[in-house]
Amino acid sequence: MSLLPPSKTGWRRREKKAQHQVEAEYLHTVLQDFSGYIAADELYDGPFCILSIVDNRNFKRLIYEVLDHDPTHEDILGFFRRFREILEAHGLWLKGVTTDGSPLYPVPIAEVFGQVPHQICEFHVLAELTKAILKALAKVRKELKASLPKLKRGRPSSAQKKTARVKQRLQQKITDLFENRYLLVRHQLRPREKKTLARISRGLPHLCSLRSIMDEVYRLFDRRCRSETALERLAQLRRRVRRFRRVGRILKKIFSPNLEKALTFLDDSLLPSTSNAVERANRRHRKMQKSVYRVRSHKVIQQRVALDMLRDDPAGGRDRTTIMLHLARAG
Repeated sequence: MSLLPPSKTGWRRREKKAQHQVEAEYLHTVLQDFSGYIAADELYDGPFCILSIVDNRNFKRLIYEVLDHDPTHEDILGFFRRFREILEAHGLWLKGVTTDGSPLYPVPIAEVFGQVPHQICEFHVLAELTKAILKALAKVRKELKASLPKLKRGRPSSAQKKTARVKQRLQQKITDLFENRYLLVRHQLRPREKKTLARISRGLPHLCSLRSIMDEVYRLFDRRCRSETALERLAQLRRRVRRFRRVGRILKKIFSPNLEKALTFLDDSLLPSTSNAVERANRRHRKMQKSVYRVRSHKVIQQRVALDMLRDDPAGGRDRTTIMLHLARAG
């Protein structure tokens, strides 16, 4: 075998054939290993929107639809009904759905699939909370900067040296808070990082409260407990946040019902907590758009997504072949 990349001479675009194969052979093949758990998401591409359903355990895209407008509840409803008909035709059923926090999905999922568990992506929920905490830290830095004493230009006089030292300490504190802002939201802290956080938050007790609240939020997603236990912890956390008025205004996302739905996966060990399967397919489409500039029309986007599905289908077989070759060479 040659180690050089294959020649591109004679290559042709196979989008039209790929779309036909997806509608015929591909779907029957991937549904043979259907896990029962799906991830659904929408990808906005200029005036178009790509709706996708991906097997959330096998990472195979099952069906898609390209819209020339922003999706509505009717679009999502028709999309899910089409998928339900495909499952019924193959004698399969759905065990769980994972989506982001978009309001487009809850009503159509309940109407089409009934009482199937609906998991809100854990990553999206935590991203919103960390964003709120970092925004609160930026507000603290802004307040500290506004409290800096003003000095005249030039070298400070003997009467102003004390004020200059105070200003220097405050400026250093602002710099430390910016450079170590990740310590407020990182999942696990090392002993050295805990000491750093205690030093830079000295005199700012509400920052310590934010860090402890973030620790409690991470504890909610521990797979070792059930959703009933996690909901009890969440109720205690919400009561605690209400007592701190300054913190409570910052962490409004803790009172969102999406946080409760993000704990659904605790009762099912096979239900994925994130929608990474469909997000990965969307990231691959974004990357492709940077180099393939012709994918800008409704028809070409449909064909290109179909081609991407066919190329991703044998990826598992290629990985297994690569592993076997490495093992054979290692003896």
